[in-house]
Amino acid sequence: MRGEYKQPGCKLIVVDVEVNDGHLENVSIAGDFFLDPDTALDRYNHALCGLSVDSSVADIVDALEKAKEPNDNLFGFTFEGIAIAVRRALKKASSWEELHFEVINGPVVDPMINIALDEVLAEEMAAGRRGPTLRIWHWNAPLIVMGSFQSYDNEINPAGVKKHGITVSRRVTGGGTMFMEPGNCITYSLIVPTSLVDGMNFAASYEFLDQWVMGALEKVGVKAKYVPLNDIASEQGKIAGAAQKRYACGITLHHVTMAYDIDTLKMLECMRIGAEKIRDKGVRSAVKRVDPMRSQTGMERTEIIEVFLKHFARLYDTSPSEITEAEMSRAQELVKTKFLTPEWIHKVP
Repeated sequence: MRGEYKQPGCKLIVVDVEVNDGHLENVSIAGDFFLDPDTALDRYNHALCGLSVDSSVADIVDALEKAKEPNDNLFGFTFEGIAIAVRRALKKASSWEELHFEVINGPVVDPMINIALDEVLAEEMAAGRRGPTLRIWHWNAPLIVMGSFQSYDNEINPAGVKKHGITVSRRVTGGGTMFMEPGNCITYSLIVPTSLVDGMNFAASYEFLDQWVMGALEKVGVKAKYVPLNDIASEQGKIAGAAQKRYACGITLHHVTMAYDIDTLKMLECMRIGAEKIRDKGVRSAVKRVDPMRSQTGMERTEIIEVFLKHFARLYDTSPSEITEAEMSRAQELVKTKFLTPEWIHKVP
């Protein structure tokens, strides 16, 4: 069996392995990485032979660490990368190439429906009624959505929210507050099996799941880089933030919001930007914190989305899909019973 894995910023790792009576045999690690001395590779191969097929990434890394000698020099790969390639060979972990993605572009809905749909689609995938999904958000009214663990009082300015008639809620993922008006952001959600990020910590999985969009950004003329833990930035500043939730049922929700043409002054009237975020440089610095995609690309939002979807389809196996009536009904129910309730909105006062 063969497994392949390329960590962001690293070289390709390929592992061939045989299995006998539930244990690894004839392990062969290869790739375009660098390793000195050459004999270290034989030690690493030997260290994996005899391990159980149910070994976790941590178990595999531990075996490799025990085989490592002080003068071993690894460049372009990690033991975690080898472990993930082994797990993929054993079909314990998934790769992008193994998945078929349903791609949903829309529809235009109340912004609260978008929040609820993320949870609904995760439920549907867990139940086997829907496969891995890429969904582009579209909405018809303004919304401020807090991260799951943010304090309402720390993030929201009630006077500004009332003045501009903006709904406030929070999402199921962590991360920061998003200010969203129709047409001012590009937001997408990925709903995937957690096996796709098997063995990766959150920091590694964020960049891994957003590698495709880095290529898409290049196609619209934006030279972007990933800024740990969860930001995408260009030379002009931050353009996107990601958030993620791993459900116990084996599904991972990962979504990203990119600033397209934000009314920053309105945003500042509705949100409290903490001193730690803007240091002591005042409103002008806060305005610069979010750098719109429109100014960097000169493209309409719909044009950028089209490029993103075409790029994703070139990389992976996809087919177009739509939100079903049952999914929409479930989302509407969740809005009423969860996402618009005071208990949820003020979960963290």
